[in-house]
Amino acid sequence: MRNECDRVSQIVLRPVVATDEPRFLELARESAEFHHPWVELPRTSNVFASYVARSDQVNAACMVIARKDQGDLVGMININGIVRGPYQRGVLGYAVFLSHAGQGYMSAGVALAVHYAFEVMGLNRLEADIQPENKTSLELVRRLGFRREGLSPGFIRIAGVWRDHERWAITSDMPLPSVHGGGGWGGNRSWGGNGGRGAV
Repeated sequence: MRNECDRVSQIVLRPVVATDEPRFLELARESAEFHHPWVELPRTSNVFASYVARSDQVNAACMVIARKDQGDLVGMININGIVRGPYQRGVLGYAVFLSHAGQGYMSAGVALAVHYAFEVMGLNRLEADIQPENKTSLELVRRLGFRREGLSPGFIRIAGVWRDHERWAITSDMPLPSVHGGGGWGGNRSWGGNGGRGAV
């Protein structure tokens, strides 16, 4: 199994921008069945424009993972519902595009997003809400050092259905996923993690 550090050196995590629209929508449409019923990504120009507009780095940070070698989009990561003051927390959302699924890119991207949230945005806590049947996603956060905090019935409405979600979280004082090996935010920043968690 490959370590997420190997993939970290091959990707960059950066803000989603308007020029990503054609490829993002193409990949989201190709991946729609793969993502159902876990998540719904923007698949129209109007929804994509709203998605880009809400990424103000205050209430939400909407990002894409791109491969360094060819620049192609691998997946998306959001930090939503950001609350400052005494909370300093955000809610993590992520999805890999079908053509890059199962190759370790999403684990590497989420590891980078954790470091970005804590080291650049100054958050103290990231939460991830995952449907109990989504075993792949549960294994991803477990492997990266998140802890399970409970189950919330009927927690999030997806595709018209209120779905149960397990609540997972990581805080800045916990061992963080390792990102030794490159990558970084926007291609300009690399992080060294202190956790060395797991493999992809």
